[in-house]
Amino acid sequence: MSNFKNLSVNSNSFLYGKGIFSTVAIRDGKALLWNKHWARLRSNAGIIGIACEGFDQQELLIELEKRVKESSINNGRARITFFDERSSEIWPAEAPVEQPASLHIVVGKQRQIPENFKLTVSPHPTNSRSPLVGIKSCNYLEQIMSLDEAKARRFHEAVRVNENGFVTSACMANVFWLRDGVMNTPSLETGSLAGTTREFVLENMECREVIAGIEELESADAIYLTSAGLGVVAVSEYSGRKLANPPQQITELLNFN
Repeated sequence: MSNFKNLSVNSNSFLYGKGIFSTVAIRDGKALLWNKHWARLRSNAGIIGIACEGFDQQELLIELEKRVKESSINNGRARITFFDERSSEIWPAEAPVEQPASLHIVVGKQRQIPENFKLTVSPHPTNSRSPLVGIKSCNYLEQIMSLDEAKARRFHEAVRVNENGFVTSACMANVFWLRDGVMNTPSLETGSLAGTTREFVLENMECREVIAGIEELESADAIYLTSAGLGVVAVSEYSGRKLANPPQQITELLNFN
């Protein structure tokens, strides 16, 4: 099991943000939905070309839960990141790299969720044709800029649409909405991220995967955001409109909050 070290200034990770990550919910000292997180990490690594073959799923889980125990954070979250340590061909290092990829684990407390969670629409679209669609890449600048823009307008998160005007996801979470008694979430074809919590919700309750315009949210009876960091959050206000949020199974699926 490799330990994190300072990144080489000539590495693909340092120069270009070439890395992948997954945020894992920790409950009672254990990693939730671990198999889903591992499967996505391995898939993402293969797609963007990070050599993670030397890392073992069970060994990594043991290391993760060891770090959780050392942190004394029994209920929180952990971020697992794989960095591409290989030297950039454009800025080659003088010495050869010892290993092609390195691992970093950071453990933190649960995120503080505002009681009156306010959601808006981001002016920054998602490019559904980007080669990074569906990848939890360390290059998360678009998402961070979109989130910062929403917070500057005193919202807590923002929904992003793609170049065709279809709802994809929030900046840092997946989105679900209830309309006329039916739960919906954007299809992955829109450019939405295949979140692990999203996948769990789809496995455990009736929900349609749809291609829909933003008007669907404007007439929704309830809106929910899901992620390992947030859990399942019921939105209180959408672009200034108060939501009644009738009781739904989605808020009970995982005891995040």
